[in-house]
Amino acid sequence: MDKNNAITNHVLTKIYSLEDKSSWDNFVKSAKNATFLFQRDFMDYHSDRFKDYSLLVYKDESLVAVLPANISGSELQSHQGLSYGGLVLAEKTTFEETFQVFKSLLIFLNEKGIEVLKLKLLPKIYHQLPSDEIDYLLFLVKASLTRRDITSCIFNEKSLKITSSNRLRGIKKGVKNELKVREETNFKSFWSQVLEPNLRQVHNQDPVHSMEEIELLQSRFPKNIKQFNVYKNDEIVAGTTIFETATVAHAQYISANELGRQTGGLDFLFNYLLQHFSHKKYFDFGISNEAQGMKVNKGLLNWKETFGGRSIVHDFYEIKTENYHLLNDIFI
Repeated sequence: MDKNNAITNHVLTKIYSLEDKSSWDNFVKSAKNATFLFQRDFMDYHSDRFKDYSLLVYKDESLVAVLPANISGSELQSHQGLSYGGLVLAEKTTFEETFQVFKSLLIFLNEKGIEVLKLKLLPKIYHQLPSDEIDYLLFLVKASLTRRDITSCIFNEKSLKITSSNRLRGIKKGVKNELKVREETNFKSFWSQVLEPNLRQVHNQDPVHSMEEIELLQSRFPKNIKQFNVYKNDEIVAGTTIFETATVAHAQYISANELGRQTGGLDFLFNYLLQHFSHKKYFDFGISNEAQGMKVNKGLLNWKETFGGRSIVHDFYEIKTENYHLLNDIFI
């Protein structure tokens, strides 16, 4: 037996069950490429919508990787209830160990009759250590890039000054209107008076999270999910929901009502937030794509870029599980 096949013998893949919750959560908390979205109390809030098929990978009985996922027919997908996913690795995992994990995982799926693995990667700004092993392995197994979004982020160690006359005018307008930013734990006013009416009017859709769901998640992750609202006197005019991780402050929802647009609510708010979260490595405005990454909302992207946001990619791949054999004989 050649070395490449032999080194996977001590690796075991198993399907997640409730009894694994503690092990899973402890692993995610110490992983080099994970966020609180991968903890089971976040993943499982909408367990009725997806058939969970998350995987744990052990080497010599030690947990070395997890894969948040759900199953649909003969396809395993990075969990569709999450913004991002990928193979989650321990801090000390080497490339060779990642190779062992990934090959064993593909063999496991192939033997289970799962023909395709759809993997959406965690954007690199969320990595706490270099973690591109999977990118190289995807190249080796001839994975297909099926979607690519761009997200706008600010690198706080070298942030760009706001020079746009429109943004500066909006900020001054907010000051003139005596707007106030408040961090709150009550999501009701933003959801019911700003976010939901806006989304229904512009896109004829509801937020991904209902108000009850975001309140539940915030109660489970109070240090990670924060609400910032803008008020003129005591009337809410704008707001954003921030998902905070070890390296990133991410604007999950951004919205303003008509009064907020007239008074510079969002410009005023984000000028405040960029200072408030300047201790984070990155501030992430989120994606500006539509049509599965094929279209860019130019106005939305421009607004983010005038604050100094610049683009990084968020990639989606498809892998044929039968291609595990392409990982044979890669070491020399």
